[in-house]
Amino acid sequence: MAYKIAVIGATGNVGREMLNTLIQRQFPISEVAALASPRSIGTLVSFGDGTLKVKALDYYDFKGTDIALMSAGGAIAKEWAPKIAAQGCLVIDNSSAWRMDRQVPLVVPEVNADALNDIPKGIIANPNCSTAQLVVALKPLHDLFTIKRVVVSTYQSVSGAGKEGMDELFRQTRAVFVADPVEVGKFTKQIAFNVIPHIDVFLDSGITKEEWKMAVETQKILDPDIQVTATCVRVPVFVGHSESVNIEFEKPVTAEKARAALRAAPGILVVDKREDGGYVTPIECAGEDATFVSRIRKDPTVESGLNLWIVSDNLRKGAALNAVQIAEVLIKRNLLRAA
Repeated sequence: MAYKIAVIGATGNVGREMLNTLIQRQFPISEVAALASPRSIGTLVSFGDGTLKVKALDYYDFKGTDIALMSAGGAIAKEWAPKIAAQGCLVIDNSSAWRMDRQVPLVVPEVNADALNDIPKGIIANPNCSTAQLVVALKPLHDLFTIKRVVVSTYQSVSGAGKEGMDELFRQTRAVFVADPVEVGKFTKQIAFNVIPHIDVFLDSGITKEEWKMAVETQKILDPDIQVTATCVRVPVFVGHSESVNIEFEKPVTAEKARAALRAAPGILVVDKREDGGYVTPIECAGEDATFVSRIRKDPTVESGLNLWIVSDNLRKGAALNAVQIAEVLIKRNLLRAA
């Protein structure tokens, strides 16, 4: 059986990665449509050994399309996802538009695939990239030791801000080396050779929306009783988000038991050697599907606590891969009709 797929936002970082991921995972495809805004009509995007010619979302007929993988921003998702779903096509949306809608499942397949059993609006939400890798690592630990509280500091790559963010890091780095003026545009301050403790807009409470997303999305996906506090930081890395995570549990925990649980969990690779280089950094995770966990150690300041270092490719597990994995679960559970 094969399925007709539409990738919306096909010219962007995540859209291109979705197309790559479909090929790499040998997704059962009968037809693929690459969609974007009218100004991108005719643009060629890579797909396997060939290319696809981009079509306009505005004029595309979704009747007969099984799944739309959408990565085109919140405003477009808010407008178009219901229209697409009304034509019988399931939408897997990568934006923040639908994540906290009670009738829209927010899914990381390794964590809460059962949420896909009820999709009343025909829309499924992908979580924030930093949330996705966090909950993959928290899930096996929560099952065994019951998490009370999580304190997370993120080190998020510029690709999380799209192609514009990557271009700005490149331009600023080059400017520094040739002693040209450093121009700030996408980010609020210079990102080259710097870190910026500010992602998304500030809320009245003083936290940023990115920090708020990590808390509420973790609660929706994993457990509403888990308390989460986050500090989200943009760093001069092209691809790959890192997180320093402190976890407090209700039950006694040891680093050895946690390490064994993480090694046995789906989607995780533990690289935790207590020696020089015995951990994973963003450069090593780029292009990989796994969520990598390192630096697993006891927190001696609380009765039952651990510290972890979590790294993942934000364009893959944080976005494209997670969306394709959701589509794979839909097929495996016979929640889609075949072409």
